[in-house]
Amino acid sequence: MTLLVLNPGAVSLADWKAIYRGASARLAETAWPVIAESAAAVQRILAKGQPVYGINTGFGKLASVRIGDADLETLQRNIVLSHAAGVGEPSPVPVIRLMMALKLASLAQGASGVRVETVRMLEEMLVEGLTPVVPCQGSVGASGDLAPLSHMAATMIGVGEIFVGGQRLPAAQALTQAGLAPLTLGPKEGLALLNGTQFSTANALAGLFEAERLFQSALITGALSTEAAKGSDTPFDPRIHALRRHAGQIETAAALRALMSASEIRASHLKEDERVQDPYCLRCQPQVMGAALDVLRQAATTLETEANGVSDNPLIFPEADEALSGGNFHAEPVAFAADMIALAVCEIGSIAERRIAMLVDPALSGLPAFLTPKPGLNSGFMIPQVTAAALVSENKQRAYPASVDSIPTSANQEDHVSMAAHGARRLLAMVENADAVLGIELLAAAQGCDFHAPLRSSAALEAVRALTRSKVPHLSDDRHFHPDMEAANALVRSGAVIAAAGDLPEVT
Repeated sequence: MTLLVLNPGAVSLADWKAIYRGASARLAETAWPVIAESAAAVQRILAKGQPVYGINTGFGKLASVRIGDADLETLQRNIVLSHAAGVGEPSPVPVIRLMMALKLASLAQGASGVRVETVRMLEEMLVEGLTPVVPCQGSVGASGDLAPLSHMAATMIGVGEIFVGGQRLPAAQALTQAGLAPLTLGPKEGLALLNGTQFSTANALAGLFEAERLFQSALITGALSTEAAKGSDTPFDPRIHALRRHAGQIETAAALRALMSASEIRASHLKEDERVQDPYCLRCQPQVMGAALDVLRQAATTLETEANGVSDNPLIFPEADEALSGGNFHAEPVAFAADMIALAVCEIGSIAERRIAMLVDPALSGLPAFLTPKPGLNSGFMIPQVTAAALVSENKQRAYPASVDSIPTSANQEDHVSMAAHGARRLLAMVENADAVLGIELLAAAQGCDFHAPLRSSAALEAVRALTRSKVPHLSDDRHFHPDMEAANALVRSGAVIAAAGDLPEVT
């Protein structure tokens, strides 16, 4: 397993992606003195005897209730246990590991007032592969991701459950097996662990990383569909896109040109083609996919900033021994980024489905009806296109912006929330739907190109077609279609299609 060193406040998207893909992480050694000084500042602030939110007061609407020194440890334990109130299925392990790393880097910036031993515990759990069982629902994305992060914090005090090597164990047992002792939380520590946007941000980053793979795969299947329909590469001419100036559009057009370079299929209809213009699903790929690329990159910028920030409350400033209450826990930036990713994912799938619909329609594609040599006796790709339509419509429903919703919580103390958590959490399911659409397009486009034999496409697209045919043979007569679709989906989701095609524009 790769072990990364995190420099708090300066972690790259590439490192966050590596953690999501399975790498582990430790903090840079320079972080530990900063953490220790922050914890010492909490003790100095307490010594002043003044009420400080989250340190010696109640929480939320109960912030005016003063807590005595004898009950400060109980206060922190109680907030963790009472706030561990999530519901639903456990969140995916890669997402929670990323959440833990995000929290680790946030605490290490010395603005949260946690002790060295508390941060060490979180770090050791990450390194040892102890992943808290965190229900996926229950956060409104303001006052932090309270419920999800509380489930994480609860395991650190020996409560709840932990995934270890595929097993789901009681937290206390998992800690003992790893040689770790449950924590007794000090002043401010419970609140520091559960306050923040790390659950929303981890889900949004996971969605971003998967959307990048989706985007690159869609360029390939789109180019292959263009070949299957004997579409033109003239709309990808760089002069067209230079005039509009959008970076994503320019890069997308260049990628599509490269994917079709030196194609025999394209050369076969360069002259005397009666068609003047292709349908939008072919002709406007640079405009649609380029816009998606620009939006994904904008979301990436927001999420990289968020991942390197501190979203705790109150924030500790050791140089002045002050605890300042603010609203960094409000996940509106993450909610907006998640909505942007959702829109891009939806549109990538939507235009891909239109290409499938075009390919199965002989009036548009010039290919046999439903891509079968014997239409009527055989249904060919008739129902896979219906499946793609169903998936796209489901994604359209899911793409409604989460950030425009709000509902008051905590007796109206927390009266505007971001809904970032479920806005981000939907992204993996949306990408999975869009992946399946691309799997269908991959099969349909490969089938369409088969009808042009012995003409061949470009080297890159022929490599993709050969990969596809190594898993799924040409469809001559109807057969059980589901296994073919599953095999194609696996090629898309694994990144094998991208690897076969070569270099493509990156998002992160």
